[in-house]
Amino acid sequence: MLEYRRPIRIGWAILLSVVLLGGLYAAAQSKAPAPALPDASSARPLSPLPEQAAAQKEVMQRLQREHYRTIACDDGLASKLLDRYLEDLDPARSFLLQSDIDDFAPYRTTLDQSLKTADLEPAFSIFNRFQQRRREGLEAVIRRLEAGIDDMDFTLDEEIEAERTGAAWIQSPAEMEQLWEKRLKLSVLNLLLAGTDQEAAREQLLKRFTNQLRLVQQVNSEDAFQLYMNSLTRCYDPHTQYFSPRTSENFNISMSLSLEGIGAVLSGEDEYTRVIRLVPGGPADKSKLLAPADRIVGVGQGEDAELQDVIGWRLDDVVDLIRGPKGTIVRLEVLPAGVEDPHKTRKISIERSTVTLEDQAARKHILPIVRDGRTYRIGIIELPTFYLDFQALQAGDPTYKSTSKDIDRLLKELSGERIDGLILDLRNNGGGSLQEAIDLSGKFLRYGPIVQVRSARSDIEVLRDSDHRSSYDGPLLVVVNRLSASASEIVAGALQDYGRAIIFGSQTFGKGTVQSLVPLEHGQLKATLAAFYRVNGESTQYRGIIPDISYPCLFDPAEIGESALPDALPWDSLDAVMFPRFSDLGPALARLNTLHEQRMQADPDYRYLQSLSQHLRALSARTSVSLSRPRREREQAEVEQFRLAAENRLRAAKDMPLFENYDELEKAQSPDNETAAPDALVTEAAHVLIDALNLPEKQRVGNQHSLTGAAYLHAGRFMQPLHARADTP
Repeated sequence: MLEYRRPIRIGWAILLSVVLLGGLYAAAQSKAPAPALPDASSARPLSPLPEQAAAQKEVMQRLQREHYRTIACDDGLASKLLDRYLEDLDPARSFLLQSDIDDFAPYRTTLDQSLKTADLEPAFSIFNRFQQRRREGLEAVIRRLEAGIDDMDFTLDEEIEAERTGAAWIQSPAEMEQLWEKRLKLSVLNLLLAGTDQEAAREQLLKRFTNQLRLVQQVNSEDAFQLYMNSLTRCYDPHTQYFSPRTSENFNISMSLSLEGIGAVLSGEDEYTRVIRLVPGGPADKSKLLAPADRIVGVGQGEDAELQDVIGWRLDDVVDLIRGPKGTIVRLEVLPAGVEDPHKTRKISIERSTVTLEDQAARKHILPIVRDGRTYRIGIIELPTFYLDFQALQAGDPTYKSTSKDIDRLLKELSGERIDGLILDLRNNGGGSLQEAIDLSGKFLRYGPIVQVRSARSDIEVLRDSDHRSSYDGPLLVVVNRLSASASEIVAGALQDYGRAIIFGSQTFGKGTVQSLVPLEHGQLKATLAAFYRVNGESTQYRGIIPDISYPCLFDPAEIGESALPDALPWDSLDAVMFPRFSDLGPALARLNTLHEQRMQADPDYRYLQSLSQHLRALSARTSVSLSRPRREREQAEVEQFRLAAENRLRAAKDMPLFENYDELEKAQSPDNETAAPDALVTEAAHVLIDALNLPEKQRVGNQHSLTGAAYLHAGRFMQPLHARADTP
């Protein structure tokens, strides 16, 4: 049975992701010419080590015995593992040939036996073939660059696939050569469109691919083993991971938040380093310059530093570049989320720092709303994460810091300031302490179950608020978005089920599983052991929380969220527990949605967000990229024209001066665009809450039904978990 009194870490990262909160970057930036081509002939095939075979056996035993998802070790798993492994090795299908895939076909029915006997030879055989093809491809590109690129014609109406995941495997060396010629042409064109002259572009790319080849030569047995192990764990779910000893050290740093950096969770994705999420209160989060799904393509040390191209780099090497001591500047070149044109990058600077509990603490303010001649005072509490200073709590320090204690204090202060209603802002809150999520829910409920947890053995635990008092009984609205996950979803789901709060915003992340770190003789395993369920019996997994009233979000659900992750556990349900309903919001929600829609039709911020969201999705849906310079320039002009028109429509509606051209908009970096959307959302949330205040008395949020005689079912033991975590991936 799952024991909640031991530390439980819930998926902060996916394969090879690291929170950038530590380490020193000591290597000086090189300004020398591109290094000589590494001698590929000296490359030796990699072989598994005895300790890796032992680790594979232990990982497999743990997965078979303890994982929440039961998978038989048979030909089905063997076939799935082979597909995952090939996908992880060559996601863009740019190196391996169809003949290689044919050679690997027998493994489709034998890898299960290899797993049972801890035989790693098949995995390393596949990996060595991939390394061979990768070296051959990079060497061919380098020879092409050394021969010159003056013959490249950028007036031809050619295209290249924007996304090759799932494409057919390359049939022949000749087809491979054609693909790489197009990829190289795309890289050159991107630099030309960014203002680089042709010779400088050739030199930069020669340096990039020579460095990539050097990195290929540095790949070791541990890299191959970790990749294979994570292909195996991915067959179970996206939050189960194997960490090699080196990666374990980085992961432990990320959990402690003890060192300095920018506070970003990164992952390797094809040739790019992708931002998965930002640590609340961290330097990147505070800067508002970096966002989830952004891709980092260059890194420099210092405000005016030369940027080092990191496309195609190992993730841990990029991490080492970005980390650094508090107070220093790291300069990043970023390809923004949703931008498919690789030359439209932004250059940003972020000062490294540490992330403290104070940075992540809940904060409040009052938003005055004037309507119908009356000024309403709407209290707003922003909660970036569910935090608990567990060390201070264990030490018996009565001043220990926690979410529930801070929220209790803020609610008392807001009560003294005579607010008319309260908004709890859980946007971008990726989770944290499970006990704090339960305690926070209890601030708005008198008593009752908060969440159910089902273990891999189907044991069900019901976790509840048990202090029989609430800190706030007034009108309540909870704001969520796609980055509200896990503990946030537990709170929003409970308050929605009880009818205690209106849920406003967009569909949440859908992270409804529990992971635990398991130390191994060689590395460690993060495994999914349980799942969360609402008191109504529905899982928060995959679907997340559906808001009562929707507001558009710029995060694309196809890119961000549990449903965007391969092999995510599906949504399911179990029996509901009985709980005392606070009120029935059903009749009120229809009226509130009507009033909301009427208001939105005339709201410029809402129309702007809808327009921008649709435009970004249309751009992301493109399946190819043109290799014609005139066409790309036309397409970029169209994008700039759209954005300029959209920004100016918004500014005109607000009686603000218009931008005369796109350069002026870029120079200003559209600060109104950065702030208008969040402010507009909170303002509309406040109006929805005021609508609820003005409903007939029986329908008002905050009018609690009588709880006399209310019964609820104790399904399993009620437990008081101290420091379980409920975090995003």
